[in-house]
Amino acid sequence: MLLREVEYAKPASVGAALAILREHDGARALAGGQTLINVMKARAASPDILVDLNGLDELKGIELGGDGTLTIGAMATYTDILASAEARARPILGEVCATIADVQVRNRGTIGGNLCSNDPTNHLPPLMCAVGAQMTIVSESGERTVSSEDFFLGVYMTAVSQGELLTKITIPAGKHDGFAAVTLGADGTCIANAAASVNGKVRIALGCVDAVPVVVEAADADSVPAAVRAAGLDPPGDVHASSEYRAHLAEVLAVRAARQALGRS
Repeated sequence: MLLREVEYAKPASVGAALAILREHDGARALAGGQTLINVMKARAASPDILVDLNGLDELKGIELGGDGTLTIGAMATYTDILASAEARARPILGEVCATIADVQVRNRGTIGGNLCSNDPTNHLPPLMCAVGAQMTIVSESGERTVSSEDFFLGVYMTAVSQGELLTKITIPAGKHDGFAAVTLGADGTCIANAAASVNGKVRIALGCVDAVPVVVEAADADSVPAAVRAAGLDPPGDVHASSEYRAHLAEVLAVRAARQALGRS
């Protein structure tokens, strides 16, 4: 299906982008466009103006702090992350980005676009919740930081409001992480996924089972199944998996992700 007519703006700075987003209620930020353009073709979203963030180098940087904290600009592509020596300080990022779709999508898709679309089948929202990422959101009135658990509000809904932009993601130091997923084909969307990170306890975030990632904690791999069952999962069923099967997958994948993370600790 063809796109309907829409205005287009390519601001030269974050400040200019924020001004356009504030002035137009129907404005939407355009990152890689790998989700938004398809949503627009399906008429599930009809913005009046697209604010193209490509070309804003201030949103693309990847920096590693002396304490191991990793900061990733929202417009960094999956390919940027894969190629970044700094991002290898948190190896799970590259490992997961390498499994997203295909090379063409990875060259265009961005970490910020993935997170802000908050499609429940996406790979990165559960990963960000597992590693305890912090999201920096800016508007013309200032800057605020939101935890990953508070960032995701519902299907296609995040803490980024009208007139705001996600500018960077800050990930604390750590290397002991894991990720497991069952996908539609080798490079398709997830039927269920789980991310895990070890920092004393095992922190697990489950994807595809609710509108937002479901976070649970366990003492070790053996206690993961009980922790997942205690979360009372009631995932949606569809043509790919019944509710019961998706809940079972979540438990199995949580154990796999936890064991991978614990194996690195």
